[in-house]
Amino acid sequence: MNIILLSGGSGKRLWPLSNDIRSKQFIKIFKTKDGQYESMVQRVYRQILDADPEATVTIATSRTQVSSIHNQLGDKVGISVEPCRKDTFPAIALATAYLHDVQGIPGDETVVVCPVDPYVEQDYFEAIKNLSAQAAKGTANLVLMGIEPTYPSEKYGYIIPENDSAVSPVSTFKEKPDMETAREYIRQGALWNGGVFAYKLDYVLDKAHQLMDFTDYKDLFAKYETLDKISFDYAVVEKEPAIEVTRFSGQWKDLGTWNTLTEAMEDSSIGNAIMDESCANVHVINDLDVPVLAMGLRDVVISASPEGILVSDKGQSSYIKPFVDKIDQRIMFAEKSWGNFRVLDVEEESITMKVTLNAGHGMNYHSHKNRDEVWHVISGKGRAVVDGLNQEIEAGHVITMKAGCRHTVIAETELKLIEVQLGRDISVHDKEKHVLG
Repeated sequence: MNIILLSGGSGKRLWPLSNDIRSKQFIKIFKTKDGQYESMVQRVYRQILDADPEATVTIATSRTQVSSIHNQLGDKVGISVEPCRKDTFPAIALATAYLHDVQGIPGDETVVVCPVDPYVEQDYFEAIKNLSAQAAKGTANLVLMGIEPTYPSEKYGYIIPENDSAVSPVSTFKEKPDMETAREYIRQGALWNGGVFAYKLDYVLDKAHQLMDFTDYKDLFAKYETLDKISFDYAVVEKEPAIEVTRFSGQWKDLGTWNTLTEAMEDSSIGNAIMDESCANVHVINDLDVPVLAMGLRDVVISASPEGILVSDKGQSSYIKPFVDKIDQRIMFAEKSWGNFRVLDVEEESITMKVTLNAGHGMNYHSHKNRDEVWHVISGKGRAVVDGLNQEIEAGHVITMKAGCRHTVIAETELKLIEVQLGRDISVHDKEKHVLG
């Protein structure tokens, strides 16, 4: 199978664990067989490879998520990077061109597109294999997966098939309705539109060439910022007469809010949390190194991270976004390809953070114009390179770098250090990469 996973959005409804850098699909809340925790993207990627070990998986995403993807999935997964956000049609067109021109996938092979963040079991990926096989038959240009609805919902669009067979031509599409209209759609045999569909690669490439002026993947990437924002549904789906839908009746949950996310949690708490016996239907997700104590609460979610603390009735947690928009969204934690960092303290002319580098990984060789930096090694072993000079480092060592100094650190074992940034104009944009000779 060739699968494009759409990984976008900041997931503000899952603040404070989700932001522009650490989106909801990277939050580790799902317990694995060995007792560890994995994220949505790790879970879906594992499930795909369980269904088809030879699957070609490409994640269409923004630049800000690339480090988290590499950190959690490694370097083998394909990544189609959007230079900027332009909605789903440009993103899918770019990823399809990436498959053809970079990965060498022939134009007559089928491609399945699906979101990266549904909560599903293995039967979903078996259904995706069938979806791909149906698209390969060529009886339709697009084949959609329709989710059998379990209740009338205002959150999803609806697909109305022409008949009730396993594979049916599509009669019409309906936008997200009010509750009474949703009930009427279900009475008509409508299916939820889960954003999952399949096509032959050349089909979407041809559509892209009709609507956008480009020659190949590199040219489309270079012109990406000039493209119009347009959804795949509006640009392609709603205008396509030869379209089919297949039915899926297994478990499928859109984990877009704390209420739905906690329903998928195996444990009532993750992290340092204590609840007394009077708590009922309470979930705590604590990403801090301090304890959270909950007493006498019902139907509540508590989430704590360096970005902030949320205490909310589960029903009300769906309406968090307007309040999060008013909060200063300074990034306090981020995963990088080499490890992660957590901000500990922010002053007017200094920022202090804890940095963890994974064994065998290192930062880019870089410099800063407007700030000095000091590294205090607290555990592990590695190597620092400062203006071309190598130095073995371990716990207790201190490395000082003045503004303009080129530097990097490379971990031999897991390496932890405290980084102090000093200056009047500290900015994430003040970074120039260099080649380490």
